[in-house]
Amino acid sequence: MEDALEPEKKRTRGLDTVTKIATSQSRAPAITARTQTQNQITAPKVPKKTGPRCSTAIAMVLKNQKSGPAVPAQKPGAAPPMVGGRKPTKRPAWDLKGQLCDLNAELKCCRERTQTLAQENQQLQDQLREAQQQAKARGAECRTLEGELARVQAQAEQGQQELGSLRARVLELEEQQCTQEGLLRELQKEQLGLQEERRGLAARLEEQERRLQASEAALSGSQAEVASLRQEATGQAALLVEQGERLHGLEMERRRLHNQLQELKGNIRVFCRVRPVLPGEPTPPPSFLLFPSGPGGPADPPTRLSVSRCDERRGTLSGAPAPATRHDFSFDRVFPPGSRQDEVFEEIAMLVQSALDGYPVCIFAYGQTGSGKTFTMEGGPGRDPQVEGLIPRALRHLFSVAQELGGQGWTYSFVASYVEIYNETVRDLLATGPRKGQGGECEIRRAGPGSEELTVTNARYVPVSCEKEVEALLHLAHQNRAVARTSQNERSSRSHSVFQLQISGEHTGRGLQCGASLNLVDLAGSERLDPSLALGPGERDRLRETQAINSSLSTLGLVIMALSNKESHIPYRNSKLTYLLQNSLGGSAKMLMFVNISPLEENVSESLNSLRFASKVNQCVIGTAQANRK
Repeated sequence: MEDALEPEKKRTRGLDTVTKIATSQSRAPAITARTQTQNQITAPKVPKKTGPRCSTAIAMVLKNQKSGPAVPAQKPGAAPPMVGGRKPTKRPAWDLKGQLCDLNAELKCCRERTQTLAQENQQLQDQLREAQQQAKARGAECRTLEGELARVQAQAEQGQQELGSLRARVLELEEQQCTQEGLLRELQKEQLGLQEERRGLAARLEEQERRLQASEAALSGSQAEVASLRQEATGQAALLVEQGERLHGLEMERRRLHNQLQELKGNIRVFCRVRPVLPGEPTPPPSFLLFPSGPGGPADPPTRLSVSRCDERRGTLSGAPAPATRHDFSFDRVFPPGSRQDEVFEEIAMLVQSALDGYPVCIFAYGQTGSGKTFTMEGGPGRDPQVEGLIPRALRHLFSVAQELGGQGWTYSFVASYVEIYNETVRDLLATGPRKGQGGECEIRRAGPGSEELTVTNARYVPVSCEKEVEALLHLAHQNRAVARTSQNERSSRSHSVFQLQISGEHTGRGLQCGASLNLVDLAGSERLDPSLALGPGERDRLRETQAINSSLSTLGLVIMALSNKESHIPYRNSKLTYLLQNSLGGSAKMLMFVNISPLEENVSESLNSLRFASKVNQCVIGTAQANRK
């Protein structure tokens, strides 16, 4: 059935095409424009051939396109035409002449109509030929349009695909638009905030501009002032250089005068300190120890000490006890039992400061067991600042003065060591871990070939820069020091402890260097053998300890006497103590000895021995000290 309908469809399409072509020659441009518009839509196929049916259709079209309406011909015998709108009357049968006239008139009309039709036929034939020519042209154009239509259909399919892609793209863009609109709303809100902020900033800007104008006006005035200040600063810089030179000269003069003052006081000085009576000890009679006033009266610090001794073995002829014997001693300074730790340190502060100037300094604490040597050097138990000893106070003073001298271009470094000499064996009191308590590994050696500096092998040398580090070292050394119970003291130090502080100073601006050592020595108890021995199985050990202590103390006295007498040989090597301290005992050093004595009458014998030894040391004179400078 589809095959039967196909020719009919083609004929219909052909007629439609011919009708469109024959309608008017002037519509050809419109067809072209329509063909261009149909690139985006699907058009029906145009048949390539035209047949007889197409010609008949064209003729019918041309007939309908006559210039005027055709006058219908009346059939013979028809009623005459209407005149005036009224139906004409029928001629009677006998009116042949009238009928003839009507036929002549009708014939004349037919001839005129025929002539008109002939003319129209000629015109239509001309139009037909023209239409056929146009049909041929339109057929060629139609074939061109069919090719163009196929191309347009392909483009339309491609356009459909692109349209699908564009639709997906449109959806994506719509989503992005929604997102952008949300963002736009946020930005609009932010814009409003920024506008408010801009207005605020504009107001601030105006204020700042006003202030800037005022500042520029002030700047103009200040520039002139700056110019004058620069001139003044130039003068001040020159004056500062001059003052720096003068300050350096004054500092050198201060060191020279300070050293001269210390020399006038004596390069070997002896202070005597009497400890107070402890709780539980008997109170001595008031006349046992006397402290006569100095030459300037009670206002002068005491420098003399008088000890009263009653010998029960002596008596008069009448049997009455012999009068007490007084022993008078004179030292550089005497501290009664009520003297505080800060008062004691105040007397040696300038001597300690000499170590910063490059002079070796050595301070001893000498006396019998229980006379307060360790308390003088290290202080009491706990961390009470009122009972701090000379070692923490000396280091605090050195740190403070070094910081002040830092403003003048000096930089200082401090290295501490702490050893003890027990039975002529050197032990490191700062040792920790497995080395703790081992003394055989430490030996006194030269620092290098040709060097005069001495060092203790395997001993710790700890850099220190503050008081807390010193406190930690003292606490560790106190735990490691050898002590024992004696008849004179429940806990007696049985060794010499030597705290050494190596000081190095440098003035980079002037290329100056100085170095010295500060030695703070807590000597072991100096007493004769019998009173110092405790009963028990350790008598032989205490005996060896006492012999070693007394031997080293005797060597110390011999060394000081040999230095005073300018002897060629100084017996430093007779004792580990003097060998370690030899660089701080010679003519380039400053020495001070504290002789500590007990206030009890029962210890008067040992007190007198200590005072006599200190008096001999006080009479010694050592040459002028020399600073270690480069």
